[in-house]
Amino acid sequence: MKIAQILVFALLFLLLQSNVHGLSITYEGFECRSAVDTEDPAPDSAASVQSRFEVIEDSGGGVYRLSLTGGIPRFVDNDRTVCIDKATAIGYSGIPDIDGLPQPLDSIDATAYFNGQELIIVVSSMNTDLSARRYPLSVFSTSLIFAFTNTLIFRFDPPTSSFSLIKLFRNRGFTQTNGSTNSITPFLETILPSFNKEARDKPRILTPLAAIEYKLGN
Repeated sequence: MKIAQILVFALLFLLLQSNVHGLSITYEGFECRSAVDTEDPAPDSAASVQSRFEVIEDSGGGVYRLSLTGGIPRFVDNDRTVCIDKATAIGYSGIPDIDGLPQPLDSIDATAYFNGQELIIVVSSMNTDLSARRYPLSVFSTSLIFAFTNTLIFRFDPPTSSFSLIKLFRNRGFTQTNGSTNSITPFLETILPSFNKEARDKPRILTPLAAIEYKLGN
């Protein structure tokens, strides 16, 4: 049995190295009930969704460019509940002269490294609450803008052609500018590289209690 598993692993690894374009891994689940609260993994059982990473480029040396659609699993410590987070994992993008207001994305690029046993995927996104306002007396505030980085670590299981999520490193940064053009210091900028539960905290290191299995396919 062990020899057979090694042979299956070797064949799949060669396949991944020689013809990866269009390959994907997928996980079926439900959208998160709370779009932006990353501490709330409650699913919306009426909204099924598929988290899908598709290979779009082989950069060599085990490095790949991916396209993410649907979102990524959201979970917290000491809880088996899992939902799929699109709002923060894929987020928004926009250039005023082209898009007007920032628009929610349907997909976002990711980067991966696969050594035949472990798959590491990094995806970065930005989310805004579109709350920018101008008030009387030239007072203003920009939207609340959050930058997310998610690093997913999978273990490959050759017999089932699946990838098990074993760790998730999640970090949320924050920036906002407010002030008054009539003030001596008109711009008050807040920039926090890490703001997950509170200002200047540490990135989250999460281990899922529930099995999260991505299936390999085309």
